[in-house]
Amino acid sequence: MQLFLSTFQNRIDKKGRVSVPASFRAVLADQAFQGIVVFRSLTLQAIDGFSMARMEKLSQDLDQLDVFSQDYEDWTASIFADSYQLPFDSEGRIQLPEIFCTYAGITDIVAFIGRGKSFQLWNPGIFLSYQQAARDRLKHKEHGLRAMV
Repeated sequence: MQLFLSTFQNRIDKKGRVSVPASFRAVLADQAFQGIVVFRSLTLQAIDGFSMARMEKLSQDLDQLDVFSQDYEDWTASIFADSYQLPFDSEGRIQLPEIFCTYAGITDIVAFIGRGKSFQLWNPGIFLSYQQAARDRLKHKEHGLRAMV
């Protein structure tokens, strides 16, 4: 399995397009849908990005819930109703919806943040602050990564 790794910053052009990092596109190369799926993060000032295959897996996982339950309603309204399929153009660019840029505070530069099986899009300055706070929280944990490996 290929993973989304590293952090990349790309500029949004005058038409509102941004190039998806080549290494991210390589992870998605064997997908039927040539593009990404994005939705507003439920917990962070960021945009979550998945492959269509990962969205399908999420849908299957949610199908384990009672489809008439409030949990199911909340998850589907918060993720699937908020999702956009963004196809790559011939140069590997996508067009980010303005509502998502406003939500994440993204203006002229987007930070693509690898998260293993998924990725996020951030305002670079906001992400740097979040990343430092995350690193500080981890420094104070008793068990580090070794406990998980």
